[in-house]
Amino acid sequence: MNAATLSKVLRPKASDICQDIEQDAQALASLALDMSPVSYLNALLAMSLYPDAVRFLARALPKREAVWWACLCTRSSLGHNARAEVSGALAAAEAWVYEPSENMRRSAYKAAVMASFDNPAAWAAMAAFWSEGSMTPEELPAVPVIDNLNAKAVAGAVMLSAVQGAAEQIQDKYPFFIEQGIDIANGGNGKLWAI
Repeated sequence: MNAATLSKVLRPKASDICQDIEQDAQALASLALDMSPVSYLNALLAMSLYPDAVRFLARALPKREAVWWACLCTRSSLGHNARAEVSGALAAAEAWVYEPSENMRRSAYKAAVMASFDNPAAWAAMAAFWSEGSMTPEELPAVPVIDNLNAKAVAGAVMLSAVQGAAEQIQDKYPFFIEQGIDIANGGNGKLWAI
């Protein structure tokens, strides 16, 4: 797996993207000052540092595209017997992607809380909520969302999706999910072959 381009990633330096995300020591050791996002992502992939690649791509993508990526990964990991609250959280996150309004953003928050936070759907919904606007209830003074919270929630949803199901599939899920993210980063819809 290798990324040739990431056309929707607008920051020219990987180091700018990494300023406020967690990366392990091996990942940071491979980060050169003027390295492009594509080069850094490819370095992470070459070392099979998949969680680091997920966190990096979640922060590099525009927020709406990042939430869509979280939704795709979540949908592929949900079984047919998912709790109604979990399915509702995913539906609320997807609804925000299709119509990124304040009403949909607030609905995603409510759905995430109802789903609890032990599943990727809740984190996909929180990623939608943390995409913009205020973190406080509507009747209180606005507190702007911290810029990197969206990426943290997206990374959480993607990584939780990767570890759902059989343990032997985890190493296959990560590359597939990252391929979806790369497709989205290049203007695609992320709907690739199934794992």
